[in-house]
Amino acid sequence: MPRDARVSIVSALAAAVLFGAGAPLSKLLVGGVAPLTLSGLLYLGAGLGMSAYFVLTAWRSNRRRSVEAPLVRTDYPLLALSLVLGSILPTVILMMSLACTPAVTASLLLGFEAVVTTFVASAMFREPVGTRIWGALALITLACMALTYSPGSALGFSLGAFGVLLTCVFWGIEVNINRALSGKDPVRIVVIKGWAAGAIMMAAAVLLGETLPAPHTVMAAMAVGFLSFGGMMVLCYLRALRGLGAARTGAIFGINPLFGVILSFIIFREIPGTAVFLALPLMAGGLFLMLSERHCHIHHHPAEAHEHRHRHDDGHHDHCHAPGDPPRDRQGYHSHLHAHEAVAHEHPHHPDTHHRHRHG
Repeated sequence: MPRDARVSIVSALAAAVLFGAGAPLSKLLVGGVAPLTLSGLLYLGAGLGMSAYFVLTAWRSNRRRSVEAPLVRTDYPLLALSLVLGSILPTVILMMSLACTPAVTASLLLGFEAVVTTFVASAMFREPVGTRIWGALALITLACMALTYSPGSALGFSLGAFGVLLTCVFWGIEVNINRALSGKDPVRIVVIKGWAAGAIMMAAAVLLGETLPAPHTVMAAMAVGFLSFGGMMVLCYLRALRGLGAARTGAIFGINPLFGVILSFIIFREIPGTAVFLALPLMAGGLFLMLSERHCHIHHHPAEAHEHRHRHDDGHHDHCHAPGDPPRDRQGYHSHLHAHEAVAHEHPHHPDTHHRHRHG
């Protein structure tokens, strides 16, 4: 397996761990903080923490611009759409839903994001999705239906659970939007989204008369935002997207409910019900099918010129360098405008930056 693919898989796993912890940690805060205020604090924490991370990495490498491609004017409309659909709307809905949904159930339902992500990636962006992937999506969907069912509520379904599923729909759409941005500097993207989403939601909270909680609660909410919602988790996810594409990143990310369930049991001592024991093997089977999928065929690379972070040992970057091109970092990466010649070859690959070709 190529080094970039391994790094992307590790990044997706790290994102799953951080995100899985987000629901139970946020539930600890829901009772004492209004949903809109909590959502704003989460993203302000992400913006503040990632700004510090940006300054640190820029200072250590002197020229961050030499390693990561900057955002350009055409990227900002997509970034704005990602901000609304991926940060503001779903986070507010999720915080409201957590107030009436057990932490274990919410953590498991968040696995539905993998289904939405893969469906949108296949239907709208034509990422290759085979029989194994569709079988996996069917299993995960059945698991979510089992978790959503609540005999004691109206129509037998939980409104809070539907809110969590709606959150997953928004996030699944946003992941596919972010795919187009994944070649750009992910830290810059997370910093912009964190400050912008946090400021907008906090302004709305003030207009609605919500009040700030105690200082220690503010700090706790911002810490959760930095680690999970909008912060380090998103950074890891964006790095995975550039190497694996939306569908496969979503598949690996789908294991996040397992970490949420474990943490929920540790914090709340919530004993899983029958539906949880039914849902877990369905999810495990679906995720196994996703992760064991292999994609290999003769494919064509058109001639193109673009800029993104890259190495020169991946079989796709054999170009020469001009005197003004930046040096490579310790891991062999750098970023500059470079050209690719048209080529056709066959090897196992994922829908990364260079393999988003159409399929018959």
